[in-house]
Amino acid sequence: MRTKTLKKNKINVVTLGCSKNVYDSEVLMGQLRASNKEVVHEEEGNIVVINTCGFIANAKEESINTILEYVQKKEEGLVDKVFVTGCLSERYKPDLQKEIPNVDEYFGTTELPGLLKALGADYKHELIGERITTTPKNYAYFKIAEGCDRPCSFCAIPIMRGKHRSTPMEDLVIEAEKLAAKGVKELILIAQDLTYYGLDLYKKRNLAELLQKLAKVEGIEWIRLHYAFPTGFPMDVLEVMRNEPKICNYIDIPLQHISDSILKSMRRGTTKAKTTKLLEDFRAAVPEMTIRTTLIVGYPGESEEDFQTLKQWVKDMRFERLGCFTYSHEENTHAYNLEDDVPEDVKMDRANQIMEIQSQISWELNQLKIGKEFRVVIDRKEGGYFVGRTEFDSPDVDNEVLINAEDDYLRTGEFFNVKITAAEDFDLYAEVVK
Repeated sequence: MRTKTLKKNKINVVTLGCSKNVYDSEVLMGQLRASNKEVVHEEEGNIVVINTCGFIANAKEESINTILEYVQKKEEGLVDKVFVTGCLSERYKPDLQKEIPNVDEYFGTTELPGLLKALGADYKHELIGERITTTPKNYAYFKIAEGCDRPCSFCAIPIMRGKHRSTPMEDLVIEAEKLAAKGVKELILIAQDLTYYGLDLYKKRNLAELLQKLAKVEGIEWIRLHYAFPTGFPMDVLEVMRNEPKICNYIDIPLQHISDSILKSMRRGTTKAKTTKLLEDFRAAVPEMTIRTTLIVGYPGESEEDFQTLKQWVKDMRFERLGCFTYSHEENTHAYNLEDDVPEDVKMDRANQIMEIQSQISWELNQLKIGKEFRVVIDRKEGGYFVGRTEFDSPDVDNEVLINAEDDYLRTGEFFNVKITAAEDFDLYAEVVK
């Protein structure tokens, strides 16, 4: 007598949004594997978990479209179950349950144990640092804290992620050691706010001490700082950056705007003078430092004068790396009470003007690199080139170094010394130094 074959479940985790979501998906996948579940990332699977983003309008739209796509697949019998987690689910769960009822269950950002239970797995507290990385093998995102205590008027993150919670240093060191053992060479430190690290646990800003401990982990060669907040920046971090070769001379510090009236309305707790002084102190302390920032244009009440102030400041500061976003009017934020009075076409035009200025600055700074030698890590091979990065560049958002694959065979994940032979706005061309 033939018995019915039991279908083996394969769980497909789909990640949308920022690097913090990538990290959360990797932790979820690590937990599932520890419960002997078959899990894949953005491949075919009969059970789907969508880790959503709910930050701004475009991201929310992408998340909703992805949910609808998989619900449709469920209705067609192509997948058996669809679960939704992450920021969109945290922020809009009642609305989503009403509008898209065919999802099996919705979970918020702090409901990992419940999600695992729904997937037939147990949450294992002892799995410190156990996760399945989805990035190229040489680097990993490394989340040192969750949530945010800042009162920025335009930002919905505290609604979705809660109050700031630092991860204990000893847990982070264990996690770094486990990543190094798997061949990870670069840690990209992320949090909603790196500079707040330690205040809740140690009653002081403790990022510098954490960096010193992580730098002692064998096998880790680069440590990169993302998402530092300008107000109350712990200046001892610069000393560690200057003295510890493993800490990349790089910082991502989202400044958002520079007009004093806009900064005040944004509730950023700083001024143009203070921000400019902070950046001057950065460059004095670590002259080789690359500073990346992001700006918002089209915030409620942004006048032409405010925008011209911002434009001139971008020209004056000559940031090595810069991204620009248009303001998104987000419900339940403080700025939602203001009139979203800058037309969309004006927002787009302002963003394009800023990026045009930055493109020229980037081209000029890159020309200065021609003929110089840099140490690069190779992330991947694409077309006829090996694609690498210097310590001054983060994956996906910054400059890349292209090396002709016909001239040299390079292993991904390895470091090489190269000489820059040509430069464009955001790409450098190089040959390996023999």
